[in-house]
Amino acid sequence: MPSDPVEMVDDLAKMGLYKPDAFTIAQSISEAELRKQLFLKIVCKGDSKRERLVGDLIQLAGGLDQAFAAAFGPKAGDFFRDAQRTSSVTRREFLRNIAVGAALVTLTNCAPGGNKPDIGDTNVDPELTAKLEKTELKVGFIPITCATPIIMSEPLGFYKKHGLNAKVVKMPSWGAVRDSAIAGELDAYHMLAPMPIAMTLGLGSSSFGVKLASIENINGQAITVANRHKGKVKGPADFKGFVIGVPFPYSMHNLLLRYYLATGGIDPDKDVKIRPVPPPDSIAQLVAGDIDAYLMPDPFNQRAVFEGEGFIHKLTKDLWPNHPCCAFAASDEWIDANPNTFRALNKSIIEAAGYASKAENRPEIAKAISERAFLNQPTEVVEAVLTGKFDDGNGQTLDIPDRIDFDPYPWQSFANWISSQLVRWDLQGDGKAKTAIDGKYDEVGKDIFLTDVARELATELGQTPPDEIYKTETLAFDEFDPANPAQYIEEQIKKYDV
Repeated sequence: MPSDPVEMVDDLAKMGLYKPDAFTIAQSISEAELRKQLFLKIVCKGDSKRERLVGDLIQLAGGLDQAFAAAFGPKAGDFFRDAQRTSSVTRREFLRNIAVGAALVTLTNCAPGGNKPDIGDTNVDPELTAKLEKTELKVGFIPITCATPIIMSEPLGFYKKHGLNAKVVKMPSWGAVRDSAIAGELDAYHMLAPMPIAMTLGLGSSSFGVKLASIENINGQAITVANRHKGKVKGPADFKGFVIGVPFPYSMHNLLLRYYLATGGIDPDKDVKIRPVPPPDSIAQLVAGDIDAYLMPDPFNQRAVFEGEGFIHKLTKDLWPNHPCCAFAASDEWIDANPNTFRALNKSIIEAAGYASKAENRPEIAKAISERAFLNQPTEVVEAVLTGKFDDGNGQTLDIPDRIDFDPYPWQSFANWISSQLVRWDLQGDGKAKTAIDGKYDEVGKDIFLTDVARELATELGQTPPDEIYKTETLAFDEFDPANPAQYIEEQIKKYDV
């Protein structure tokens, strides 16, 4: 047997002793480690204390890619290409690392408890596959637990089960997701529920037709406050003067934060500063004092507690039980060009959401999506979010099973509430939302939220989606009648004078 790891692993691969994706996974890990070492070598110049500090900041940001993208955006690729040319790491050494990494990947997958969960019959119908317009797909995602069905569908085999070789692509921010969607760089995307409405109507960007195909998660967010404010924040009025992070202007996070602050007499546009912050950068900004609090998707609320930097003030499920957050979306143009592929992709995600909705499956899902290629977070942090067994940073250990949940049904009443708040808050300050939406709530919702398609696919999977498309939404401070969104806005403004 050859002594060189590269030759040895090559022989073992030919013998069929490796999982097919072991080398792909190992290469991504090796490249990530190489990039990190290059960055530390060039930036820290041998200063061990500086290296530890930079390493901690990278960890807080959720990984080097997130930290570097947040700091330098598209210039990150240029930096690493230049750095790699000057590196002392040889191609042979790099290949050796990949070979050893592949061995470790395979050994890990063969270890006790390393088997994939049982997701049912995974045999693909050849007739179905033959109808697919394309099978090699790229689906963009932000590394947050809201994306669980989209992420888990790759490692757990839901995409493959429906005849697709779909790869999830980690994105640094929601702005990058929007821009990549418009540029046609992705086949489909993980989006915040308000984004398809905003993009289609040209709010915050040029008009670009996007459909919301299914809801990724309900609940799953929280308001987290820096520990330096512990004991001072009891309710919405106490946020006056704060700088508060949200992941994107057209997000449920921004709309729910504004809803909450207004009930305490806080004008979100005058009494606080609401700042867009990429989720992976949120903890670093909290630690640095750039923001005082944030309403963010998990796992970054729980990660702040884990790091001893913040406490969970309120779960968003307490503001609106079972509210929508993130969604699976694709452009009008892509859906029209790939109707069968779109249905297969949406169906795989709806099935994954159904699987994730079962509490007994969540510990295994947490292990699968915590990995470096996906969330890049400690498994115990992700598991705390998915199981609802968590410390809140205020000395309490809580058990809230629906802290996050997964129901893919895109209620039209969700669309109407979102639209009502886009009109109420006029985020662009030009009245465009009111012009585009007022008097056309049902029309806008039915054009963008594909409720009937989601119901049809869920029924094919044996799920039991509702027959209705509207329901009265009960929030913490009021009820929303989807038939009267304009009246709802008037009542909100009258009640809180904001």
